[in-house]
Amino acid sequence: MPMKKNFAVIGYGGQGGWHTRQILASDVAALTGIYDINPKKSELAEKNGIRAYASYDEVLADAAVDAVVIAVPNDCHKELVIKALNAGKNVICEKPVEMSVKALDEMIAAADRSGKFFTVHQNRRWDVDFLAMKQIVNSGEIGSLINIESRIHGSRGIPSDWRCHKPNGGGMILDWGVHLIDQILQIIKEKIVSVYCTVTNITTDEVDDGFKLTLYFESGKTAYIEVGTYNFIAMPRFYLQCKNGSAIIEDWQKKARVAHMKAWNEKEVLPVQTAAGITKTMAPRDEITLDIYEVERPHSDVHDFYRNFCAVLDGKAEPVIKHSEVRRVMQVMEAAFASSDKKQRIEVEI
Repeated sequence: MPMKKNFAVIGYGGQGGWHTRQILASDVAALTGIYDINPKKSELAEKNGIRAYASYDEVLADAAVDAVVIAVPNDCHKELVIKALNAGKNVICEKPVEMSVKALDEMIAAADRSGKFFTVHQNRRWDVDFLAMKQIVNSGEIGSLINIESRIHGSRGIPSDWRCHKPNGGGMILDWGVHLIDQILQIIKEKIVSVYCTVTNITTDEVDDGFKLTLYFESGKTAYIEVGTYNFIAMPRFYLQCKNGSAIIEDWQKKARVAHMKAWNEKEVLPVQTAAGITKTMAPRDEITLDIYEVERPHSDVHDFYRNFCAVLDGKAEPVIKHSEVRRVMQVMEAAFASSDKKQRIEVEI
């Protein structure tokens, strides 16, 4: 078995701490230490038995370090990534990789010049709810996709750290939108021809604390993505509409529920009685024409991200998260901001 690769984590906050724990538990990665500009974070790391480097330069000068993980505010990504690549280190950068396509292109160019591996931690590709929905679409069991809806709802507002400040790359499009857009583009691999986005500013005026984004694809398929931080009753995590049925996932922990249409016509439709009248159009289907069942949750292992990274370094695998995919997500986010600013649907070629 190949020797473990040595990683240093830059930033020992929430996500940096998460990476640290994953690397310590990894079968392919080892932790050399962390670096954080906050002395209290360094003290915490040392209290947890983890080496705290005195500076970023000390990390980059350590010949034992094979790769660095950049887990700092978004506006710091480009500088730290390029500096690490120029120092001969491989790099994992937290999402969103940056705040513009232009900045990302500069990072990719630096990676190409250095010959080192640079990737982005799109960790929500390992979410089981996403994998279940992707599996249903790819199986074709309920026909071709018409529309998919992806939502994340919370009620605590936007975090009161750097994520609520625009210069640092705050806001929900960059924080959660990057995940949900990436997931949708893994399900629908078609050209996007137009985008429409609106944002909310319920808890702050500086950045978006929520958004509603519709992607229109070349074939006519659509995807609706919504993030809200002021929703006290959450809507379903996923809803899928296909030619021969529908599927729904209520929340992160629930199994997917599928309704498969076996036949279009029913012999007799019983109308539904409402307080103000009756309707056959909206009456539920019977068991003869509709089969409803649950789909088992797929297996997922977040350590596969690190396994892939190390396998790429050993020349034994292709990157599971590609620059072209990351760039496409960034293009969609830029288009979402443009649509929101102009308050109109805009045409794109993404």
